[in-house]
Amino acid sequence: MKENTRLRKGILGLLAIVCGLWCIKSAEILFYLDLSSLGLIPQSLGGLIGIFTAPLVHGSLEHIFNNTLAMLILGAVLYYGYPKSWKKVLVFIWLVSGLGVWLFARNANHIGASGLTHGMFFYLFVVSIFRRDKSSVGIMMIAFLLYGGMTMSIFPREETISFEYHFFGALAGTLSAFIWRDLDPKPVEKKYDWENELADDEWEFDDNLYNDKEDPENTVNKTLH
Repeated sequence: MKENTRLRKGILGLLAIVCGLWCIKSAEILFYLDLSSLGLIPQSLGGLIGIFTAPLVHGSLEHIFNNTLAMLILGAVLYYGYPKSWKKVLVFIWLVSGLGVWLFARNANHIGASGLTHGMFFYLFVVSIFRRDKSSVGIMMIAFLLYGGMTMSIFPREETISFEYHFFGALAGTLSAFIWRDLDPKPVEKKYDWENELADDEWEFDDNLYNDKEDPENTVNKTLH
């Protein structure tokens, strides 16, 4: 698949997901629905459903708007850079972050897709350290330039913000980077003509050195001088 086509498909796929989130929020506002029961309440049997549904619910328009941009950008570059592993990564982050919140978070109703966005960011960041190819590093730099602040939002800041979802999303993203770091093949690095010419020159130079070592007369002359 061509790179432009892959990027376009990634953006369209994420747009569909984001549109679904906005449809849920719009229905909640227009029809006066209370979807708080879909949130994740730690260590509660009823709150277990929130592992699957909490990322779909947002507390305000500002909340969903902030997550929308992060979902679009981070999700698109995730799909573009890691076409074989992106589904596994998203599902893993979704479930593991929710499970971590259910087991260890404060007793409150945790909602929102920020666990997913933090998970995607940390996956892109950590997997580039493992792979160290040009594509991974370039994607990581884009993500870090736009959302580098996520490295700090995994810690407590405001009482009304679920830093636990941020933290366990980041942890899930880090784990998924370790598990699937080699699933996507590294891009073939293009060699330019000047690199080939430089390699040929170095080879000729090494041959001359080798020939000098084999020729005892040259060795004697060089030693005497």
